Amino acid sequence: MSGERVNDRPRPGPVPGPSSARLPLLLPGTLSDEQRAVYEAVTGGPRTSGGPPPYGLADDSGRLLGPFNAMLYSPAVGLPLQDLGAALRFRTAFTKREREIATLVVAAHVRSDYEWYAHERIGRGHGLTDAELDALREGRAPMLADVRERVVHEAARQLAAEGDLADAVFTEAAATLGRTALVELVTLVGYYKALAVQLRVFRVGVPDGEAPPAWPPAPEDGHE
Repeated sequence: MSGERVNDRPRPGPVPGPSSARLPLLLPGTLSDEQRAVYEAVTGGPRTSGGPPPYGLADDSGRLLGPFNAMLYSPAVGLPLQDLGAALRFRTAFTKREREIATLVVAAHVRSDYEWYAHERIGRGHGLTDAELDALREGRAPMLADVRERVVHEAARQLAAEGDLADAVFTEAAATLGRTALVELVTLVGYYKALAVQLRVFRVGVPDGEAPPAWPPAPEDGHE
């Protein structure tokens, strides 16, 4: 309305924590029936079936953190959105390492503090090493012995950076991963980029008391 262009302003520092986010965190006792359905799908679904997740899903008052609080504000969108996220995490053709490599590629490309915070912890639990995580965070290709993992990384990197796949990468990904997994990979990249936009707009950072990721200096050309 003022004519101000967000991208013309200096890049902000670390995204504030939940206490200063633009959408107030909603207490479980204040939720409508529709919001309660979203809340229960998030907290009672596969994300918690193996015990508490290794990242902050909710605070001590039970208020949802990360992208999940925003889902409560529009249950009609939030319920299918969280189900898509659960499908991408738990019902795809990827191994757990492959899935987290792709997700962390997106988190690093868009410099999403919460996405990196959460999925670094998930990835570490599925065997990603410090060296692999450092490479992914810095936008470098990690030393991956597995052919499928290398293809997942390169395809996710190109999708995140360019929103498309070159013919050679598409052909290799289809041959190595299969068409089903390739559809899932394209969807995964789009999903986590969409969440990153929400997290940025609503100023959602890592939970209070957690350190944000140490991103490398941003390139001078404005690349995220």
